[in-house]
This record gives sequence, structure tokens and C-alpha cells, in this order.
Amino acid sequence: MKRVLYTAFDIVPSPKGASTHILHNIRGLVNSQLDVQLLTPNDGLLPAQDTIDGARLTRIPQDFSQTFLARAVHFGKAVLAHLALHPNYDVVHYRSIWDGLAVAQNKKRYGYKALFEVNGLPSIELKYHYPGIDSSLLTKIKEQEMATLHLSDAIVCPSNVTRDYIASLGLSPRRVTVIPNGVSPSDFCSSPLPSRAGRVPVLLYIGTLADWQGLDVVIKALPRILEQQAVRLHIVGRGRSRQRKLLSKQIRKLGLEGSVIVQPAVPHHQVAALIAESDICLAPLGLNDRNVTQGACPIKVLEYMASSRPLVASNMPIVRELVREDQDALLFSPNDPADLARQVLALLNDYDLSKRLSESAAERALTQFTWHAAQKKLVKVYKKLLGD
Repeated sequence: MKRVLYTAFDIVPSPKGASTHILHNIRGLVNSQLDVQLLTPNDGLLPAQDTIDGARLTRIPQDFSQTFLARAVHFGKAVLAHLALHPNYDVVHYRSIWDGLAVAQNKKRYGYKALFEVNGLPSIELKYHYPGIDSSLLTKIKEQEMATLHLSDAIVCPSNVTRDYIASLGLSPRRVTVIPNGVSPSDFCSSPLPSRAGRVPVLLYIGTLADWQGLDVVIKALPRILEQQAVRLHIVGRGRSRQRKLLSKQIRKLGLEGSVIVQPAVPHHQVAALIAESDICLAPLGLNDRNVTQGACPIKVLEYMASSRPLVASNMPIVRELVREDQDALLFSPNDPADLARQVLALLNDYDLSKRLSESAAERALTQFTWHAAQKKLVKVYKKLLGD
């Protein structure tokens, strides 16, 4: 049986989309008769050793008094130490440069194939979490990303936009396999739209509070919506203290406290119920380099679609890879609160339109964007790497 080391600088399990993605990848690999060892950081609460979906899981301790970068470097060193003790893997699969560069540099020494799963690159994303980060540090990080990409034997990513960005860094697009994120029909299934008679419609956003998500556009659009229709905006997500404070300040400034509910992220198994209670779901992704240049594949969009809820999303390539405009969702001009409000009101004023879009979206998500399909594509990459 071929042995795989899968490393991720993400807490598993957790409410984050990264955790959902990792767990489904692991299931696909284990179901393909691969012996999988997963290495992740520990949050201080989970057991150091675990078994999850048929894979062995070792969690690396973290010192939370340290900075993010210090913890990332520590994780990378722990991965390298693990490889020194267990040098008989056939594939090492990594999701970040923090351990990925050392893994790629040592592939000949230990005799494994190196697979880089690129969901996001810190040279682009870190400035949104840490606005004061030094530009010279980001330059060094980008150099590390370039080296990791060029040394890897294979690369997978979730969108065509991401593949094209990687290719712009000097790599052949043929080395990059696009594997979109997915949904599990057993977790997310179509449910009837709630009646709007005698109740206030709910607009739902689920996801991180990261600056690239465009939540400020939703907040600015809400007064325009409320001028014509009473609604309640429900925001559910994980965010840093700075991001939560900024969101609260924006809500207070516009006097929206009575119309907005903000709550922390919930376990992934509770997401479907939240979507089922909503009338319209939002993906207001901002016009920025994280979404436009680097790319992504928003899991929330697929989960909204699979749950048969009408969707209003930013009109940008990463969204159009998943939905067909005016057939599966209404799209608005990115960073334009007036246009977002216009599309939300179009759905609020036309129940039949909401129903038609949501039914089409559910059929598309549950047939074309499943985790099972993503797993099959990933296993195909492994077979090519292993020469099977």
C-alpha cells in the first residue's frame, strides 16, 4: 500500500472551509487504498494523536504567544523532523509554503513525489489579515512561493483563475490540475424556499470576515434595501478581533444594529440548517487581488446552491466558474452597494424568480460540483505521480 503524508497548517476539524476541503480529500485518498498520515497544528484542545476518516492524524503543538509567522515556521520544522524519522512516504502532499518548500527541497533525499495544493498564497492574502505587514517580508514570501511551485512534481488548485496566476509565474499550465471544491449531497440537499408571508426575510452570509470577502459592501447596501423592504441580515463567520470591531463599527455608523445579527462560526454540520432558514444567500466578494488575480473557489457558493437558495454574488470570474448568470444566480457589479441592493430587491419582489434560480442552482451544484467528483480528480493526479 502506497504511503501518503498530507500536511496542512489548518486546524482539523474546524468550521473553516479549509477543514472541510481537507477532510474530503482525505476520504478520497483513503477510499483509494492509500495509507494516509495527516499532520496539522493543534489548537490546544484536540488530542495530539487521532484517527479521522481512516487516516492517522498527528497534531503539532503551537505556542499561541508567538506570531502567526513564528508558528508557521515552527510547523514547517516539525514536518521536516517527521520526514527525517519516517523517510518512506511515496507522496508528500502540502497546502502551504511554510512546510512545502522544505518538503520539495528534500524530495530526492527521501524519495517521495511532492504535490502542492494551492488554495491561497500568503504573499497575496497575508496583508488582508495583517495590514501592517512589511512589504519586504511579502517579497521574500513570494520568492519562497516561486521556489516551492517550481520544485513541486505536481500542483493542484481550485479554479481556472488560480491556474492562470500560477502559469503567469513561469510554470506550464499543463503542470497544474484544476479541481474545484464541492458539496456532499448527504450534507446539503435542496429544500423548499420558506414562505415570505407574515415574516421578515433573512439575508445570509456565511464565511470568514476577511477583508477580501466584501462584507462592507453588504453593510452599505442594507439601508437601500431597508428603504423598500424589511429584512434581517445574518452574518455567521470567523474573524480576527480587528475584523469584528471594524464590522461592528460599520453597522453602528449606519444605525443598522436592529437589522443585523453577527455570530461566530458554527460547526460545519450546522451550516445546512442555517441556510435552510434563509431567504437569500450572499457572496459579496470584493474586487481585489485575492479574488481577481490569485483566484479561489468559494465553498459557500456551492453550499448555498446545493441547498436551493437564491444567490446574489459578485460578478467576477471565480464566481462565473460556478454559476451561470441569471440562470443559477443574480450577479452584481463588485464593490457596488447600489447594484447589490438592486439584485437583492429583485429577488425579494419576485418569488417565482427566486424559486427558478434556486432550483437551477441546486441541480447544477449537486450534479457538477460534488466532493466525490473532486476526489476522483485528485486520485487521478496521484495515480499519475505514482506511475499507476
